[in-house]
Parts: sequence; structure tokens; C-alpha cells
Amino acid sequence: MARILVADDEEVLRMLITDTLEDEGHHIDNAVDGRDALQKLQTEVYDLVILDNMMPGMTGVEVAHSLSEEWKQQYPIIMLTAKTQQSDIEETKKAGIPYYMAKPFSPAQLVLLVEDILDA
Repeated sequence: MARILVADDEEVLRMLITDTLEDEGHHIDNAVDGRDALQKLQTEVYDLVILDNMMPGMTGVEVAHSLSEEWKQQYPIIMLTAKTQQSDIEETKKAGIPYYMAKPFSPAQLVLLVEDILDA
């Protein structure tokens, strides 16, 4: 069982991800935007973080830039985004986030990616 933070401003998507990953036995915490996510990341320990890129106040990329490289290597991040152009993917990688999932996605795709990362 992993402890996972899900940060997305869309409540319905947070609920879908939470229900999907809790069904797999994981403990999920939620953040409603980038600032909430950063605050939780500074005070809690997670095995994995799932960040939406387009959140009010602070994007997922901005959250990642606020974290140290050491932190990102220890606690992997998946970027969820509807922005799928090559420049968006490169921006995500420059922020130190190697995992990228385009919206819309299926819950099964998310479970596979999460389990691959946690098993690595």
C-alpha cells in the first residue's frame, strides 16, 4: 500500500482517481490546487504524487520547480494534463517529472502506470 497525493482542481477527476487507486489498496490524500499540494508536500511524506498541470494559483510544473531534485528522485511525480503538444511534454521533463499522462485517460492506464512506478 502506497501513500499517494492527488492534486487536481477538478473534484470529479480527484474522486475518480481516488476511488480507482483506493480500490487497489492505496491511501490517497487530495489537494484542491497547486498551493494546497505544495503545502502538503512540505509537511507530509508520500510515495507518489499525481499533479494536474493546469490548476489555479500554481500549476503542476510550478509545484515541481518548487521541489528539490533530490526530493523528486525520492518521490516520483506523474503529470496529468490535457496539454499534449511536444513543448508541453518537454516543459514537464525540464521540471524533473519523467512520467506524463494525457487527459483523458482510462483508470486502467493510471493503475498500470502507478504500479509500474511503485514496483521500480
